Amino acid sequence: MTNYFLKPGYIFLPSKSVSISTVLGSSVSVCIYDRRRKVGGMNHFRLPYTREKHIATPIFGNVATLALIRMMLEDGSKLKHLEAQIFGGAHNFKLCPQNIGLENIKIARRILVRKSVPIVSEDVGGMKGRKVVFSTNFNEIVVLRVERLRRSDWYPYDEDR
Repeated sequence: MTNYFLKPGYIFLPSKSVSISTVLGSSVSVCIYDRRRKVGGMNHFRLPYTREKHIATPIFGNVATLALIRMMLEDGSKLKHLEAQIFGGAHNFKLCPQNIGLENIKIARRILVRKSVPIVSEDVGGMKGRKVVFSTNFNEIVVLRVERLRRSDWYPYDEDR
């Protein structure tokens, strides 16, 4: 199975079964899976939301989560077959007094509830970063909590993707 590393500010909905991995601190990833079609996708966002259209990119949770849902629907999924899992949103008060992780978690939950996509699992909050690996054909996810994130966690490949 091919492994794809998802960087912050990106969304990936593969055309074939792959393993998507990412590394999260205060950022959040939403994995959405279609139970009927056996396909899934993932986003990775750093900031909760923007209302300004000229900077509306997947770095923002409201943009990334709505876009992932829309991509799944355009690919042939139906809302009633989708389910979501949420990961990340850690907060280290020593690094930042504002709890951006909590705001990222809230926006993901709010959009999924509003769009009627059930949240079947989540591993969010706390003070530790996470490495997440999502197998898109089986809807299996592995979460590793880590004390600190290293540069090699963020850039595991030699080539630029």
